Amino acid sequence: MNFQKICVIGLGYIGLPTSSTFAAHGINVLGVDINSHIIDTINKGEIHIHEPGLLEEVQKAIHSGKLKASTKLEEADAFIIAVPTPFQDNQFGEYNGLTYKLADMRAVTSAAESIVPFLRKGNLVVLESTSPPRTTVDLIAPILARSGLEAGRDFHLAYSPERVLPGQIMRELIENARVIGGVTPESALAGKDLYSAFVKGQIIQTDATTAEMVKLMENTYRDVNIAIANEFSRLADKFGVDVWEAISIANLHPRVKVLAPGPGVGGHCISVDPWFFVEAAPELTPLIYHARQVNDAQPHFVVDTVKCALGSLDGKKVAALGLAYKPDVDDLRESPANEVVHILQHEGAQVKVWEPFKPDANMPGIDMASSLDDAIQDAEAIVLLVKHTEFSKFNPLEIAKKTSARIVIDTVNAWNKEDWENAGFTLFRLGNNKSKIGNRK
Repeated sequence: MNFQKICVIGLGYIGLPTSSTFAAHGINVLGVDINSHIIDTINKGEIHIHEPGLLEEVQKAIHSGKLKASTKLEEADAFIIAVPTPFQDNQFGEYNGLTYKLADMRAVTSAAESIVPFLRKGNLVVLESTSPPRTTVDLIAPILARSGLEAGRDFHLAYSPERVLPGQIMRELIENARVIGGVTPESALAGKDLYSAFVKGQIIQTDATTAEMVKLMENTYRDVNIAIANEFSRLADKFGVDVWEAISIANLHPRVKVLAPGPGVGGHCISVDPWFFVEAAPELTPLIYHARQVNDAQPHFVVDTVKCALGSLDGKKVAALGLAYKPDVDDLRESPANEVVHILQHEGAQVKVWEPFKPDANMPGIDMASSLDDAIQDAEAIVLLVKHTEFSKFNPLEIAKKTSARIVIDTVNAWNKEDWENAGFTLFRLGNNKSKIGNRK
């Protein structure tokens, strides 16, 4: 197929990089979003999210005329849906007394409905949003059928999830392998024709439901493996072991690769996608369910560690460093750091948060510091929640000059214990109960 113009619906962390990459490869792109501020920002050659290399690509695409942003769709050769699929607020499913989170598919539904008036024979529609199995065939296809056209007969319909790492999106969009799941083999081939415009990695064609499951399997696999690492951190704490030392030794085994524990699992993928499996088949997913429970509970273990380090949290001034869900990104969605801060506050601590990648973040109930100095100057303890490169490179001697705090809690194994203790600090590390914290019962 020949694609002269495409519409990308949703201009967030995936939609905007995708739009600018298509535009950079000569395709006319209309980026569509319901947020008029985002539209105005992009049309000025600016961006509203942090991603290395994205600003330059957007500026080139806007200046070339290949990329335009709008709140309204137009006719096109292909439509790509790249909108969020978060959880439903305060709505849960239940199976055998266990509750699980439910996907909020309203944005996907709305995006599909917006395409209907513009859908023409021979078009291609691609869902990129991570979705529960059978979303493409059971939700998207019936909505698009309201146009009077049938998916797989009159137009092509496919599912093609992004598999990119924040911080590396612009490179991985091009280099990573890509899966295209069509409602028919012809739809999968049409999807391959589209993404061949820029994808250099292998393009694998399959059916839509398999492609949906592949995406969920990838992130669920990570979540389950992180869960066992987090359980190891709690066991190490109980038995007086340094979990980081134990993991490094265990990983010397040629067939063992234990991941790193931390304050929890966040972001819009790994912490979300496993629930789509649970929602779709709760009777078949006890392992996935309990892995999610383990990771969702990890912030409480972090707070317990801080409490043990301070003796009490009531009235204590705590500086929390990092609010993003992972290092060196500005994405705060589903961040476990956010949950840690709220629990600390609930336990009586006065918390100031410094997030260098989003210093102007407006987070309900959270006191955001204006700078690192603002966060730490009156603190009694410093808690490292995100392994930002900036934080990892701290000079403890310089930090000591800026704060009277002499207790630091490292939840991500970023700091050298000897360096900090030589600077006059007492360092506690998540999952290391080898020395200073008395064994918990």
